Amino acid sequence: MNYIQSILLGIIEGITEFFPISSTGHMVIVASILGILKDKITNLFFVSVQFGAVLSIVFLYRKKIFFQKLDFYLKIFVAIFPVGVLGFLSSKKINYLLGNPMIVAISLLIGGLSILKAENFYVKNYTNKNNNITYLKAFIIGLFQCIALIPGVSRSATTIISCMLQNVNRIKAIEFSFFLSVPVIAIATCKKLFDYYFQLNFFTFKEIELLLLGNIASFITGIISVKCFMKYLKKNNFKLFGYYRIIVGFFSLLYNTLFL
Repeated sequence: MNYIQSILLGIIEGITEFFPISSTGHMVIVASILGILKDKITNLFFVSVQFGAVLSIVFLYRKKIFFQKLDFYLKIFVAIFPVGVLGFLSSKKINYLLGNPMIVAISLLIGGLSILKAENFYVKNYTNKNNNITYLKAFIIGLFQCIALIPGVSRSATTIISCMLQNVNRIKAIEFSFFLSVPVIAIATCKKLFDYYFQLNFFTFKEIELLLLGNIASFITGIISVKCFMKYLKKNNFKLFGYYRIIVGFFSLLYNTLFL
């Protein structure tokens, strides 16, 4: 991986992290095309570069994140608990899946179809009653997030889908997805950095530079993409992202079948 590739992947991460289209899936596809998927730093980069995007959420939503009642933080904890436990126990399997672009392509396809189905269900069944996130709903969201450990599924997509299936409106769903990303990605990044350092006992100066450049790029583009996303959702639904996933998944599947 070189510096330009680091910035490119950081931009892709910042743009796609909070859309229900899988940022990791897109980075895996691009890294595969660039021929850097098997580089030792790439696997670490996929996880740690998300930290910059998460900082964009902390920056934009700092008042909502740091000045909440205890109830808010407890629901966040309930929602991240299942995925935290499963992620810790299956980290080796996840690392293996990160190197498989075919898994990403299939996940994008299935995820796209799931978003379309969830949208249809939401339109037919949504009511203004009981549309808040309860502790039970938060726990179910956490169970759905466990599926997002598979590259290409998208943590944002599983959160949004589980919210819509539980009568939570779209804006609340996406904001809850934003808030969940902060502790989930922060913990995952710290663990990934620790594991990488523990295996090699050092970081080279170039590796540090690559990670910093990627995170700066994802932070800046993350701010822009979140603002555009929220503006878009005021008048639109998630179907566009479902169709997008299906198209990208199909062409990625085709590319991997023919050229890899």
